[in-house]
Amino acid sequence: MTDSRLDLVTTTTLVHPPSGPHAEWWRRAVIYQVYPRSFADSSGDGIGDLPGVTDRLEHLAALGIDAVWLSPFYRSPQADAGYDVADYRDVDPIFGTLGDFDDLLVRAHRLGIRVIVDLVPNHTSDEHAWFRAALAAGPGSPERARYVFRAGKGPDGSEPPNNWTSVFGGPAWTRVDDGEWYLHLFDTRQPDLDWEHPEVRTEFEDVLRFWLDRGVDGFRIDVAHGLVKAPGLPDWDGEVSMIEGSDAVPGADAGDTDLVEESAAGAGNRGPMFDQDGVHEIYRDWHRVLAGYEGDRALVAEAWVEPLERLARYVRPDEMHQAFNFSFLTTRWDAAALRRVVTASLEANDAVGAPTTWVLSNHDVVRHTSRLGLRDAGSRPKGIGHDDEQPDEELGLRRGRAATLLMLGLPGSAYLFQGEELGLPEHTALDDDLRQDPAWWRSGHTERGRDGCRVPLPWAADAPGFGFSPTGATWLPQPASWARYALDAQRGVAGSTYELYRAALDLRRDLELGTGSLGWVDGLPGADPATTLVLANRAVLVLANLGAGPVALPERAEVLVASGPLEGTTDAVSVPADTTVWVRLPG
Repeated sequence: MTDSRLDLVTTTTLVHPPSGPHAEWWRRAVIYQVYPRSFADSSGDGIGDLPGVTDRLEHLAALGIDAVWLSPFYRSPQADAGYDVADYRDVDPIFGTLGDFDDLLVRAHRLGIRVIVDLVPNHTSDEHAWFRAALAAGPGSPERARYVFRAGKGPDGSEPPNNWTSVFGGPAWTRVDDGEWYLHLFDTRQPDLDWEHPEVRTEFEDVLRFWLDRGVDGFRIDVAHGLVKAPGLPDWDGEVSMIEGSDAVPGADAGDTDLVEESAAGAGNRGPMFDQDGVHEIYRDWHRVLAGYEGDRALVAEAWVEPLERLARYVRPDEMHQAFNFSFLTTRWDAAALRRVVTASLEANDAVGAPTTWVLSNHDVVRHTSRLGLRDAGSRPKGIGHDDEQPDEELGLRRGRAATLLMLGLPGSAYLFQGEELGLPEHTALDDDLRQDPAWWRSGHTERGRDGCRVPLPWAADAPGFGFSPTGATWLPQPASWARYALDAQRGVAGSTYELYRAALDLRRDLELGTGSLGWVDGLPGADPATTLVLANRAVLVLANLGAGPVALPERAEVLVASGPLEGTTDAVSVPADTTVWVRLPG
């Protein structure tokens, strides 16, 4: 169709229509991930806690987010930063108490912020009461049936049951004293549950109800695609990884080599341990549990699945409500590839009536401001260390701001990772001796892992520990350069990353972009489709210039927000390289 507010040579191809005016909150929400141990510390021990989160909720309200997602705070030995849960119904003392959680929930709701908690159903801690009982009971016992125990191969059973490897490196099997082996797709201290066992299913439905009864608004489901394994646990010769996948562009034909090379966006875990059809029965049961509560409670899938049509199966009307769009996160800084993945994402989710959920950073990947500062912009290293390629910090921030403004201009729901509103880069010079990610050890020190994106936040430029803790203690050291990223160094400062996020979130809400439409605009003079993305969402034109030269805006366009300084005069405004702008057109 032709948009009357643009030049006649310009056409807009509608990809996604607007949603209804009363769409559920999770269809349009901006959700902020809080990684509790690194958000704010109230006790002074250097580890963030729930009271620290509560104390900083006004910051999130002022930022303009709709909900928070709390990474695990359950009782845990912390072998994998809380993703090894020993008790799903209690708070680990390093984070506080159940009372502290209740206080956080009440305060968040008073501020209009919903709360999503992390659920880790693929595995437990090896200190969970069930696993301790399984070790004590021995082979063939009902206690062991809750986990994936198997006899080994070979005459004496000394070889693992199959050749699967751990996501963190090394074998996925560990042998116990009586000779049997147990499966752990992650760390040795994270034994996989057997989801064919009815007690496992009943237990987790009860865990859902425990937190729903306390008032939570939903759950982010860790490794949602990994609960069910293929019958017989067949060997698999492919790589098992949470942040690497195929190099296939979603929606591209296998022979479309140009698109494959220019994007190399892969977010799929493949093999008999992932994305088995049996997981969908589990989530239909969970959907029924949440439907029994008032208030549009939501299930969010962490599922590294491709193609996007396969991912969309997790958000069919009777299953989950959202699924992280890792295909978008892993797409390189390339206009054609980004257009392709956005289109494919919306089409796949629209086919099942689900919103598309956009994300650029989280606690498992290198921060996008640093990924975009690499020579291969948008590539996804498994951590960055002092002797790896160092990102161009200025270029990465400029592109990171542009990528964020593009993402927030898309219809659907968006996720922000704590600290990205400050423009934080990855800590790329962290002392290797201080690393705590099990991936660092299990990979034989070949993968730096995820510690670099998990460093405690800087709140105050001149305070010890940048105000993270009253004592200045931090469980991981912060780079000295982070003083300029501190919240108090940016609040109220025109052009700062924090003020850019605030402005974009305010506009996104006021202009209803989350429930808006998407049409690709072609033919805009000077906008090369190979290097420029131009889209229309309701009355807003979003232009992202990924090329080297400036792109002129249409005449009399009203600039609403830009990721960086624009060029030219009032009557002739241009968007420079690595910059995104939202404008409103006359007429």
